[in-house]
Formats: sequence, structure tokens, C-alpha cells
Amino acid sequence: MLDGSDSCRGGVCRSAAVSPQPAAPVVTSHCQGDTRIDCLCRGAATYAKVSYPQQYGIYAEIETAAAVMRFNPGGEIVYLRGKGRDWPHPQEWLKRTIGDDWIYYSTGGYSGVVEAIGEYYLPNTPYPTNSLLGGHPFELDAVTRLIESWPALLAEATARLLPQAPAAVRDFLARAGGCDPAVLRQRAEELFAIIGGRVTVLPPDARHVDYDLVPLHISEGCLYKCRFCRVKTERPYRDREWDEVERQIAALRRWFGGNTVNCNSLFLGEHDALAADPELIIAAIVRAREELGLGDSVMTGGNVFLFGSVDSLLHAPSRLFAELERLPCSVYINIGLESVDQETLDKLGKPLAAARVVEAFHRMQEINGNFERIEITANFVMDDLAAGHLPAMLQLLRDGVSRRRPKGSIYLSPLRIGRPSRSLVMDFYRLKTLSRLPTFLYIIQRL
Repeated sequence: MLDGSDSCRGGVCRSAAVSPQPAAPVVTSHCQGDTRIDCLCRGAATYAKVSYPQQYGIYAEIETAAAVMRFNPGGEIVYLRGKGRDWPHPQEWLKRTIGDDWIYYSTGGYSGVVEAIGEYYLPNTPYPTNSLLGGHPFELDAVTRLIESWPALLAEATARLLPQAPAAVRDFLARAGGCDPAVLRQRAEELFAIIGGRVTVLPPDARHVDYDLVPLHISEGCLYKCRFCRVKTERPYRDREWDEVERQIAALRRWFGGNTVNCNSLFLGEHDALAADPELIIAAIVRAREELGLGDSVMTGGNVFLFGSVDSLLHAPSRLFAELERLPCSVYINIGLESVDQETLDKLGKPLAAARVVEAFHRMQEINGNFERIEITANFVMDDLAAGHLPAMLQLLRDGVSRRRPKGSIYLSPLRIGRPSRSLVMDFYRLKTLSRLPTFLYIIQRL
């Protein structure tokens, strides 16, 4: 099992695995000309829906004439923003994920974006996804140039700051200097090795924590192997053994190290963790939160995200939800319903009867009404594959719920990848207006 403890060359960046978790960080600042560094800055401790850039948790910031760079406590870069006139917008930025993807956050006009996805900023991915919104920021010279040049900018800043820097700054610059792009890529590969492969899709509810989470796979594969799905693996479904889960948690603790100070959320994978044995689900959450220190994060609260299916939701015993409700965190379970029209289900290759989907939808409403800490959300496809799909979905979202409710979001996803469609956007807004549940577009994002 790879643990990431020797991830950065020269032993410099490996301190990401042993860095202390500062309970009350004291900012250490140093400035030389137009270059400034602030170590142990503290951002917001609560995730919020705001229409301005927000940094969360503990980080270090280096600002030069060309850019603003932010790093996690282990010295890994997590944020970039250009300062030149060619930078697209002063309130747009790049964020680097633990899977080593750069995501560009754009405003998209604010009001249109928040109505569509429930967030004020639109994540633009460097890989093809199903988004109906956004532009092509990774085709802009200013964006690609900054992604390529940040190591040189860091080296220049280090050379300028180092001679007269205090010890805390010198230590941090050494950590950051040891985490170059090759090392960061290696770190990501080690993470994938720990959990058994890249997370190809995250639950849409992970948007509530800006996708900042720890992945833990308690199962593999999914139950259905639907023909339309492009993001799930072909592996047959199985629960992982408890010793596999324990080894994974231990390796994740070493890999994240002091960087878990900024994490309060857990993703239980893979594609249908709700189908796992209820005792395994609860035990994995409790052990992971304890061993990884998620309850001691500087971020308030705590969350668990997982996928489920129609059958795993209908088969899940009531005692599982009672146990989940007793945990000191919120639990979000996302169910792939896709359609309540039988012809559409058949065309999707989803081996379900429409009546089962309707039954799962009503079970979802029952759980959301009975439990405060648990929220079941659902996905539907947007494309009108058969004449009855959209009318049947609209009838369920409008007449299948007695009144408007703030809980139990519905996420609509087009089947087309990389093909924005004005007509689909119009269909979405019509459905959103008529739905009695919060309704948003589902932007597929990987880890």
C-alpha cells in the first residue's frame, strides 16, 4: 500500500504528512519589494454561498506583481490568480484539487449561475464534462501561461524573500519549493493507488464543501452497469473487507497528514456505497472521522457524501438511517433515478421498472421528512430520449410532492459531453420553475 510519506523529493514536501495542525495559527509575514508572503493565514471556517471569492481553512499566500499563489500547510499549491491586464476577471481564479486538476472558477454573470447550479461560481474543468454553461478558460493564454509558469514565479519569489526571511517563512518556502508539478502529480497517483483508482465522479452535493473532501472506498463498482453511463467502472459490485478499509484509512492519514486540518468531509465510494452492509457504512464513517481527525478540522461541522441506487435505497433498513442521524455530521446520499418513463429507462439501458423509480422517489421524500441530518438527493437525465420522459418527470416533481420543500435537491444532467445547448438550458429553467423541490444542473466533476 502506498502511503505518500516519501512523496516530495529531498524530504522537503514530505512534511505535508507530519505537519502539526495549528489550533490558533499566528500569521508570519515578510515583504521584499513587490513580493509578499503570509504564512498560516486563516480563511473562513464555514462553507458559505457567497458572490465573492472566499478562501477556507489555513493556508499560506505569496503575492508578486504577476500573481497571487496560495498553498496548503504542506506546501502544495492550491490557488492561482493572475494580476495582469489579460487575466479574464479579477474575481476569477484557479483551484488545484487533490487529484491534481486545475479548475477555473468563473462568475458566469452570478445570478444565472446561482440559479442553475446553486453556487455563485461556475467550476470549469480541463476535461470534457456535461456542463451546459461556461466558456473555454483553458484556451486563454493568460490562464494556460499561469498554470505553466507558477513554479518559476515561486522560485523568483523565494530568491527575493529568502535572504532576510524569518525562520517560519524559510521553512515554508522550503516545503513549497519541494512540491513542484512532477511531485504533485506523483502525490495524486499515490492517492489513487491508496483508494484503488481515480474517483471518476463525485456526488453533486459535494458542491456544498467546494469538493474539499477525503475519499474512502468501502465498496467497488455499481449494481446496474447502465449503457448510458460514461463515468462508472465496469468492475462488479462488492463490499470491501474491513481490513481493506482499515488499511486505506491508515494510508490516507499518512498521505493527508497535517493537511486534514482543512478537511471536515468524507466521500464514501465507489459508485453505490449505500448498497454496502449497514454496519460497514457506519463503522467506516466513525473510524475515518476519528483516525483522520475530521472532527478537529478548523472547518466547522462535518459531512459525509455517498452515492446510492434505486435498489440500495429501497433495500436499506430503517435502522441505517437512524444510525446515520446519530452521527455528529450531515449525510448526503445521491440517488440516480434518471427517469420515471419506462421507454426512456429502456433506452438508457437501466434495468429498472418505472414503478420502482417512483417508489424510490417517495422513499426519498419520507427520509428527508423524518431525519434532520440526512438529505437524499436525486439525478435525472435532461435529454428527451422518449416523448414521455420530460412530462413524466415534471409530473413527479410537481404532483409527487405535496408542497414546495427546501430539502431533497434534484440534479438534472444532459447526456451529451462537451456540447452546450441553449434549448436544454431553456428546458432546465422550465422544469426548475415548476418543480416543488430545489432543482439544479449537475456538473460532473471528478477528484
